[in-house]
Amino acid sequence: MLIAVASKDGRDVNQHFGHAERFLIYDVEGESVKLVDEKKVERYCSYDPDHPLRGHLLRAIADALKGCRAVVCSQIGECPQQEMANLGVDTFVVNGPIKSALTELEKVL
Repeated sequence: MLIAVASKDGRDVNQHFGHAERFLIYDVEGESVKLVDEKKVERYCSYDPDHPLRGHLLRAIADALKGCRAVVCSQIGECPQQEMANLGVDTFVVNGPIKSALTELEKVL
């Protein structure tokens, strides 16, 4: 299964959803965790006076992550979390090493 991760360094889940300018895409099967892609996105947390609710950014992020079963990040606000759920993307808040976080998450998905 494909899982998107917000990470500053590619080792740990350590980035806020709204600050991510890229998501690392991992293919997770049991204990096997392989980086398979990187999706660049526009930051959700940015001031845009023409689009104060930034729903267009969430739709673009959801589009970029099509095919992913979930998104894992260190933090996400309640509003973007609900919006992502409405767009069919599950979000999980996790901190720590990517591999262990994804192998544990795969057990419950």
